[in-house]
Amino acid sequence: MQMTIRWFGKDKDTVTLEQIRQIPGVCGVVPALHKLPAGEVWPLDVINGMKKEIEDAGLTMECIESVNVHEDIKLGLPSAKKYIENYKQCIKNLSQAGVKVICYNFMPVFDWTRTDLAMKMPDGSTCLCYNGKQIEGKSPEDMFREIDENSNGYAMPGWESERMGEIKDLFKKYEGVTADDLWENLRTFLEGIIPTCEEYGVKMAIHPDDPPWDIFSLPRIVKNIGDIKKLLKLVDSPCNGLTFCTGSLGASKDNDLPAMIRKFGDRIYFAHLRNILRRDGWFNETSHLSSDGSLDMYEIVKALYESGFDGYIRPDHGRMLWGEKARPGYGLYDRALGAAYINGLWEAVSKSEREGR
Repeated sequence: MQMTIRWFGKDKDTVTLEQIRQIPGVCGVVPALHKLPAGEVWPLDVINGMKKEIEDAGLTMECIESVNVHEDIKLGLPSAKKYIENYKQCIKNLSQAGVKVICYNFMPVFDWTRTDLAMKMPDGSTCLCYNGKQIEGKSPEDMFREIDENSNGYAMPGWESERMGEIKDLFKKYEGVTADDLWENLRTFLEGIIPTCEEYGVKMAIHPDDPPWDIFSLPRIVKNIGDIKKLLKLVDSPCNGLTFCTGSLGASKDNDLPAMIRKFGDRIYFAHLRNILRRDGWFNETSHLSSDGSLDMYEIVKALYESGFDGYIRPDHGRMLWGEKARPGYGLYDRALGAAYINGLWEAVSKSEREGR
C-alpha cells in the first residue's frame, strides 16, 4: 500500500509539496494537468516537468487523477473516435513517465455534486454536504453558480466556472440518453483504450458515481455491486479496474463496503478513503474517524488488507479546521490527520493478522 495526497499544482493549491512530504507515511502525490480541457492530449514534456517537480520534493508520481473523459465519448457522438485516440496517446505518454494507474469517471456533466461546501459542524469545523431537498427546484446553472461562489476562489474539480456556458447545450445533448446508452458508450471507450493499457502496463481505475444516484435526471451507472460486476465484465481485463471511493459508494446504505472490497479486491487499484454521516436523502462528510460517521473505517481497511491490496490510497476530502483557508475539501490539516489515522489502522490490521489475533 502506498499513501498519497491529491495535489493540484503549485499555482492552484494552498498545500505545498514540502508540507505533503512531512506527513508521516505519505510517499506520493496524485496530480493532474488541470489547465488542459477534457479531450486534449497531455504532452509528454509537460508530464515529465510535473514529475520532476514532484520527485525533487522526495515524492512519487505513479497514480494520476482527472484524465477526464470528453462528453462526446459519454454521448457516443461521431467525434468520440478522435477523443478516444487522444486518450490512448495520454495513456502512452503517462506510461513513459512511470504512471501505473489512471483514475477517471464516466459521470455525465458533473463529476460530483454537493449542495454546501462549508456546512458548519458542532466543533466549529466546516465540511462538504449533500442535501437532496436543496437540489429540488434548482437548475444546473444555479448549482454551478453556488459552487463557484463558495469555493474560496479555487476551481472545484468538474465545476470549473468556464464550463457553465456550455451547460444548457450539454443538457440538451443528453436529452433521451438512457443508462443503457451510457453503458454502451462506456463499453466503446474501454474497448478502444484497454489494448493500449495492456501494451503499456497502465491500469484504468474508474471512480464510482458521487453520489450514487441520478442527478438532474442524468443517468448514473457505477453505483453498486451489480454495476461494478457489469463494468468489470464489459472488458474483462486486469487493466479495467476500480477506484474504491468509500464516501461515494457509502452514501447508499445498501452498499456493504467491506463485502464489496472482498469481492472486487483484485481489481481495486486506487482507494479514496473518507467517512460520511449518512441520513435519509442527504449526507455530510466528517473526519476520517469511524465514530464520527456512518462508515466503519477499521473494517474497510481490514478488508483492503485481507484482499491483498497493494495499490494507492489517499485520504479523501477533509474538513476545514483551525482557520485554514483552502479549496473546500482539499486543505492540509484534516487530510494529514486522515492519512495518519488510515496508516495507523493499516499498521494495526497488518500486525494483528501477522500475529494471528
